[in-house]
Amino acid sequence: MKRWIVIFLVVQLPAALLAQPGETGNWLMYFGQNRLSKSISLHTEVQYRNHTLAPVNIEQLLLRTGLNYHFSPNALATGGYGYIASHVFESEQTIPESEEHRIWQQLITTQIIGRIKFEHRYRIEQRWVNRDYRNRLRYRLMLFIPLNKPSIEKGTLFLGWYDEIFMNTEQVFFDRNRFYGALGYQFNQHTGMQIGMLHQQVNAFGKWYLQFALVYNPDLRKDPAPD
Repeated sequence: MKRWIVIFLVVQLPAALLAQPGETGNWLMYFGQNRLSKSISLHTEVQYRNHTLAPVNIEQLLLRTGLNYHFSPNALATGGYGYIASHVFESEQTIPESEEHRIWQQLITTQIIGRIKFEHRYRIEQRWVNRDYRNRLRYRLMLFIPLNKPSIEKGTLFLGWYDEIFMNTEQVFFDRNRFYGALGYQFNQHTGMQIGMLHQQVNAFGKWYLQFALVYNPDLRKDPAPD
């Protein structure tokens, strides 16, 4: 376990230590998946993104929700809506400079090989950015590696890594790429958290973000039953 933690620190933390304060942002995030029936759950998400390491200079507020359909424990599809308000760095304007309304669909599949859980996420987005319509495709590969237990369960310390590429369907094909690494802890069946670093590359511009994520997935069924 110590070896994996050392690898994580060597790979991820130097970026936060070497970057200037204005060159590192901060994302505070909440993710929820609330089970409503055997096949249906509700996705809820809030992300408060900041230009600076201290969460005092907002870059984006992202609100996203959707309905999930669970084909099996290893596959689910989602359709939903998102609202994204974007702000210019150190702007004197209190309202966002850009507003986006987004319809999105996705498919998530998972597989476990040894101790490692692989998650594939395929997402399609229809975006209205200040009334300008755009389409975007996304693919994310994420790995979860439990450190102190064979699988992620109550009391598990784990590592999470992902790489996600964003692709436009018109004009410039490459939109952006995100690379992420985090240390996580699973408090119980429904609640976990991750603390990590994300690097976002948009064309020639790259920036690091310190991230704090809370995941809370309560089962809202009257008589929860194993899947």
